[in-house]
Amino acid sequence: MPSLLPGTKELDNMSKEERPPQAQRKDLKWRFHCKFAKPPMADKLKPSETLLWSQSLETLLKSKNGMATFQAFLKSEFSDENIEFWLICEDFKKIRCTSRMSSRAKKIFERYIEAEAPKEINIDHKTREIIKQNVQAPNKCCFDEAQRIVYGLMEKDSYPRFLRSEVYRALLESVSDMIKG
Repeated sequence: MPSLLPGTKELDNMSKEERPPQAQRKDLKWRFHCKFAKPPMADKLKPSETLLWSQSLETLLKSKNGMATFQAFLKSEFSDENIEFWLICEDFKKIRCTSRMSSRAKKIFERYIEAEAPKEINIDHKTREIIKQNVQAPNKCCFDEAQRIVYGLMEKDSYPRFLRSEVYRALLESVSDMIKG
């Protein structure tokens, strides 16, 4: 019986927008798998480091390779706004100049906090309104509550999905092979 779905050759000739959603996901998964699960990535990792990532989100985020892998995983799932926001808040806290802080706070608010923002994070209305007021006279702590909420969401949702993902399992398998080597 002929398939109603386009074959591999047809998919290769289609633009990203023309591809069926399932084909886009498979293609993206394959590219992601090739980029992060192949031996060159594993060669850069210490087996103990990769194993430590499963201890906690905090441990994962402290690792440069862990952070990069987690970000790439979230990006592949089109859910990278939380980690982006969290990282931008960490950088925001390091700003010393008040005029720069004010400018950056407004940009963060417009990109992540306000309703219908391009990378809107999932926070409650009350927190959104408090931050709206905080941005008028920003300080290092003006995004703390939203950052705490986002961290909690990542810890309860994104992080467990990452640990169950094919990407993380493939990395564990490749570093395990290195140990057996």
